[in-house]
Amino acid sequence: MIRDAFERVLFAARFLLAPLYLALAISLVAILVKAGLHLYELLTQLPSLDDEAVLLSELGIVDLTLTASLVVIVFISGYTNFVSPVDMHRHDGRPHWIAEIDFTELKLKLMASIVAISAIKLLEGFMNIEHESDRELYWLAGLHLTFVVSTLVLALSDRFSHRTHPSDSAAEDV
Repeated sequence: MIRDAFERVLFAARFLLAPLYLALAISLVAILVKAGLHLYELLTQLPSLDDEAVLLSELGIVDLTLTASLVVIVFISGYTNFVSPVDMHRHDGRPHWIAEIDFTELKLKLMASIVAISAIKLLEGFMNIEHESDRELYWLAGLHLTFVVSTLVLALSDRFSHRTHPSDSAAEDV
């Protein structure tokens, strides 16, 4: 009886995550405003900017877009995986794949997004090389390589761990 009550409290506590996912959704407004400011700055200064400055500004918008996409994947798949399943219907206009991301896929998408974001930061650093110190560039390159290697190790470990577990259909046949 105490155990059942304790387990009900533990499972009900998962709903404490819902406000955190809502906060992530609301934080997209801040990312949108920053992207708008980048765009405004780009458009107002466009006649005086050289090609590299335009590319750097666009990379800033791409960086914010990738970050926003990552936030959306985290709060929708996190809510679906840890709080409550989301009812999806065939023609409701929702991307069904996003609610079907399991925790392993979420980790890999998260790491792939971090690699892409760090690659953009590294590219920005090299495009703006006259304003970056060697030390900063080394750190950017080292962090990027760390993220790449971590993502590869995570992907390989997930792949090998799935091969060592019996498939769900084989477990059901037993």
